[in-house]
Amino acid sequence: MQRVYYEDTDFSGAVYHARYLHFMERARTDYLRCLGVAQSTLFETSDEGLAFMVHRMEIDFKAPARMDDVVTVITRTEKAGGAKMILQQEIRRADQLLIAAKVVIAVVNRNGRPRRLPDDLARQFLT
Repeated sequence: MQRVYYEDTDFSGAVYHARYLHFMERARTDYLRCLGVAQSTLFETSDEGLAFMVHRMEIDFKAPARMDDVVTVITRTEKAGGAKMILQQEIRRADQLLIAAKVVIAVVNRNGRPRRLPDDLARQFLT
């Protein structure tokens, strides 16, 4: 859950569209932590390093959040395998859907080149 602050809003008092990206990024990071995935460890300890980069995003803006709202960002894995993952994200205020997003994540090595997601890690995302 995240609270909407003044800095998140535009002149109308609604959340500025780009701020939703911040909310979703934090939620993806927390999602990985909840799955037991330590991004810094993956990057530093695997043989060629492993990192995640947003490759593509589709966002549907359904309704605006406003200052002082408390929103919940829900993240689910749709696909994990090969050199990418597909995540579905929603931002909700109580039961109201505000944002629906499909996020394609590229799996890369330390040099930014595509690499396969290890099978054991892919299974973690799909549980």
